[in-house]
Amino acid sequence: MFTFFKMYTLLSGLYKYMFQKDEYCVLILGLDNAGKTTFLEQTKTKFSKNYKGMTLSKITTTVGLNIGTIDVGKARLMFWDLGGQEELQSLWDKYYAESHGVIYVIDSTDEERLSESKEAFEKMISSEALEGVPLLVLANKQDVPVPGLFIHTKHSFITHALNCLSVPDIKTTFSDCAPKIGKRDCLVQPCTALTGDGVNEGIEWMVKCVVRNIHRPPRQKDIT
Repeated sequence: MFTFFKMYTLLSGLYKYMFQKDEYCVLILGLDNAGKTTFLEQTKTKFSKNYKGMTLSKITTTVGLNIGTIDVGKARLMFWDLGGQEELQSLWDKYYAESHGVIYVIDSTDEERLSESKEAFEKMISSEALEGVPLLVLANKQDVPVPGLFIHTKHSFITHALNCLSVPDIKTTFSDCAPKIGKRDCLVQPCTALTGDGVNEGIEWMVKCVVRNIHRPPRQKDIT
């Protein structure tokens, strides 16, 4: 009987070691039409085998919550994509305490709403419930060209001039938020959610950060 119990314990421990996933909850926040849901769909497509998601061109503004899950190594990321309309931003803080990371998406082509995005961002990072949580800021829509305007590159190629704010532009605009960001892991990543450019780099960075953040231990889930 004792031998059977030891064998069961050994096999149970081996099963958990091989199949148990450390689960991390990551919020996807930002204003409406910033590209949050498109980013989530691209993430699921890139990191989930045989995933067939929504047609990207048919994605509409999120009203409420979209949920997605991916596995990266021994980590499982559960994404909560929250609506960004002004009247829905009051719901964001209901999810802060359970989150392990935040992805904040900025529409880098919409300069008119940049101050509005910054205001929502600053309010978000001011919450004590998010203290020390890794923060990935996505400068989305980096591929949008200026119609009819071309530039010469250093290799003598001609290409479209881009009609978007660069990462340095966004860093400058958000620079006075630095004290509230503090010493947490933070990265500003150029991204084009529609094509998937920058998605892998951002997700891989986030995985490393949430795994090493000892102040927010993961939830453990068995694969079934």
